[in-house]
Amino acid sequence: MSDMSFQLLAIVIYMIAMLAIGWYAFKKTSNLTDYMLGGRGLGATVTALSAGAADMSGWLLMGLPGAIYLSGLVEVWIAIGLTIGAYLNWLLVAPRLRVYTQVTKDSITIPSFLDNRLRDNTKLLRIASGLIILVFFTFYVSSGMVSGGKFFESSFGYDYHTGLLVVSAVVVAYTLFGGFLAVSYTDVIQGLIMVITLIAVPVFGIFLTGGIGETINSIKQVDPELLTLLPASASAAAIISSVAWGLGYFGQPHIIVRFMAISSVKETKSARRIGIGWMIFSLLGAIATAFVGIAYFQQQGIELKDSETVFIVLGQILFHPFIAGIILAAILAAVMSTISSQLIVTSSALIEDIYKALFNKTATDTHYVFMGRMSVLVVSIIGAVIAWNPESSILGLVAFAWAGFGASFGPIILLSLFWSKLTNYGALAGMVSGAVVAFVWGKMENLTSMLYEIVPGFLVCLVVAVIVSLITYKPNKEIEEEFAETKRIMKEEQN
Repeated sequence: MSDMSFQLLAIVIYMIAMLAIGWYAFKKTSNLTDYMLGGRGLGATVTALSAGAADMSGWLLMGLPGAIYLSGLVEVWIAIGLTIGAYLNWLLVAPRLRVYTQVTKDSITIPSFLDNRLRDNTKLLRIASGLIILVFFTFYVSSGMVSGGKFFESSFGYDYHTGLLVVSAVVVAYTLFGGFLAVSYTDVIQGLIMVITLIAVPVFGIFLTGGIGETINSIKQVDPELLTLLPASASAAAIISSVAWGLGYFGQPHIIVRFMAISSVKETKSARRIGIGWMIFSLLGAIATAFVGIAYFQQQGIELKDSETVFIVLGQILFHPFIAGIILAAILAAVMSTISSQLIVTSSALIEDIYKALFNKTATDTHYVFMGRMSVLVVSIIGAVIAWNPESSILGLVAFAWAGFGASFGPIILLSLFWSKLTNYGALAGMVSGAVVAFVWGKMENLTSMLYEIVPGFLVCLVVAVIVSLITYKPNKEIEEEFAETKRIMKEEQN
């Protein structure tokens, strides 16, 4: 067999495994809560690895190693910010959101939780947040499909559209039938593949470069500043902007929805340890891969054409073609896990927060599950149409989506969980103002060069939400009772 045949065999085995998991999850899905939240029965390991795999995408295996390969340790500030943000998300948001969403009429999506929590009789908050999710994630999904098409094009020389259709078909199939359970179970496999390959590549690669000492010497020969977190060229604003990526976690619907699905509050502590452990090992593996790549290519006198391919190229040099195929599958796993997570959250928003709220409140769960599957299909088709021309994918929206979700949902989620006086008008005003500031700031190059748009967007959302809530606040016995009940359950389950 040729090298490419071995690599394709590994990819095919991986694809079949994902479809098999989707079929297994399909057999366990019987109602809307099963389809959207896995019946709120996920264990700590599944929740942690699912959240991690949904979070990181191809950035972890290609973007971060590529950035460090070019600029050195200064790029690690983003990883530091993300790790701190993820830890605080698990510590503060996960346990309380798990309890509060069940106390507030068993809410199964973020918009429905905000609607029920704040008693928004106007439905404006639920519909607005559902529309924000629908719009941004449709473009987010399309960018993932573009990544899939380019993956097959660059790795195997296949036509871009063939790769796009293959990746889209497999992701849509297991998400369409298996729903949240399929997404979560496949994310576990994908998360394990990602962390194992990220550790294996630098560990084996360091033998090629002559050990740790020789590796460091080779890096210094390229540029000694590659090994410092605070090079002379780095500004304080740039470092603050990098660390501020961590603020985005509190408002990412495809990540925090995992907290709603875990089986109990007690499980969140184990999930936090597993999730942060996975994240630290994965990030360290990505960083080490970049530095081993710098040393190896310096020693060989080779210039790497595309820094973002350092993980792929090292994997193909180090391992048998079949193992190299598994490494390629890790990249595919990162892309597919994020697409599937975004699809299920978009489906949830479309059915639970727009269709169900506006048009049909009395249908059976079977009807809603069917409509959920149809919405996955529709969003996927729209995403594929946007992605059909690689140039038509608005890649800037990926970065904007993180800032936009973080700035619009992040402060509102935190306030809704920890401040009983948040009102529906305060939440709506804060959400809209945060999104607008993040969008406008992000479109002005002179501002983004000074500070990442999530910082002003997050602060504006927080301030506006508090001020408007204080102006519009009226005591509500039911809201106060639910807030107190959540605190009581939290105290009981954590003891």
